[in-house]
Amino acid sequence: MTSLTCFKAYDIRGKLGEQLNEDIAYRIGRAFAQFLSPKTVVVGGDIRETSATLKAAVAKGLMDEGVTVLDIGMTGTEEVYFATKHFKADGGIEVTASHNPIDYNGMKLVREESKPISGDTGLDEIRRLAEAMEGQELPSVEGGSVKTLEHLPDYIRHLLTYVDVTQLKPLKLVVNSGNGASGHVIDAIEAEFQRLQVPVEFIKLHHEPDGSFPNGIPNPLLPENRADTIACVKEHNADMGIAWDGDFDRCFLFDQDGQFIEGYYIVGLLAEAFLQKHPQEKIIFDPRLTWNTQDIIEQNKGVPIMSKTGHAFIKERMREENAIYGGEMSAHHYFRDFAYCDSGMIPWLLVVELICKTGKPLGQLVQERMDTYPSPGEINSKVKDADETLERVLNAYQADANHIDYTDGIGVEFDNWRFNLRKSNTEPVIRLNLETRGDKTLMREKTDELLQLIRADV
Repeated sequence: MTSLTCFKAYDIRGKLGEQLNEDIAYRIGRAFAQFLSPKTVVVGGDIRETSATLKAAVAKGLMDEGVTVLDIGMTGTEEVYFATKHFKADGGIEVTASHNPIDYNGMKLVREESKPISGDTGLDEIRRLAEAMEGQELPSVEGGSVKTLEHLPDYIRHLLTYVDVTQLKPLKLVVNSGNGASGHVIDAIEAEFQRLQVPVEFIKLHHEPDGSFPNGIPNPLLPENRADTIACVKEHNADMGIAWDGDFDRCFLFDQDGQFIEGYYIVGLLAEAFLQKHPQEKIIFDPRLTWNTQDIIEQNKGVPIMSKTGHAFIKERMREENAIYGGEMSAHHYFRDFAYCDSGMIPWLLVVELICKTGKPLGQLVQERMDTYPSPGEINSKVKDADETLERVLNAYQADANHIDYTDGIGVEFDNWRFNLRKSNTEPVIRLNLETRGDKTLMREKTDELLQLIRADV
């Protein structure tokens, strides 16, 4: 029995041909159905050149277990999240590799109400079932079928419930789909804006879906992938730039000068946007960078709650706390009214509304917060032994620390600065995040000091 190495902690991702192919996708479909015993499952797929065939294979696996497949076509991940809840389906599967290299593909799986299926909530069991089917003659169950459903109009209507479109003023937005899956959603929002006479202009960049990714893999988290958006914002004198990853479950924002805004400061901005409309609500955030978010939540009379990093943990904690919004500095933003799922469309709509309501450009909205709690952004280091590195760093700082938090890795806090150091869930690296209370010189000094210690054995 061959081990299926495409199964990861939170989803399925693998190199095509070696770790993932149509046979494996078919077995995953059957295993998903055996694990969940669903009557209906929503299936969508992104624009990668293998997504259509892998989607067909997983759909056949579901149908051969007697499941009715609800096919919603070429989609981003959040469209499957939306459709699973909206159509009251028993589960959902999005075929996507998001921002992974071109020779990869994968899947994201949810159950009813778009609850995530990760390693400890069923993904490991689905893997075991799929592995056990290898080389077996599998009899088909009667009753399986496929239906094509149109979800887009309802999805667009739902997105626009988060903002008051009558408050939106003339704005010029650069929208960079990266040749990924988000273009058709932007087109649909643009059409609805035109119908409602909302004076927002879209300047479309790398807009057409193209699985060959002629402009590179859409992953704006990498600095080298931001140049086109920055140049376009400057060229058109736009009010804001927005870029998405391949399955658009994350969006990345650029201010009116083309400056990339770190996701950490967007979390604070969205927390403020929600609390102005819904005071005293709970907001979830991750432990990597915290001071700015906590400060904003408390200023706006909300309840700050820290959760372990990772979508499965954030979503679970949001459900437990009935939190209205959750944000990670990695540009994943979660919304109670969106089945507690992450969306790459809702955040930029909220920021556009905030720009219009305050009359302040995005750069001005975040600059004060960036000055108050400066951070160099997340810095990754490859190390020989991650556990030994964590222990070495902890030993160096714990005696002088005011507080040490173990929610995710180590969070070490002092009077005027703090840092978080954690192992990656998906790569052999250590991730450092650091912030200070308004002291950029201290930020640079402590960043250099920590990196020297972290990389001492490399």
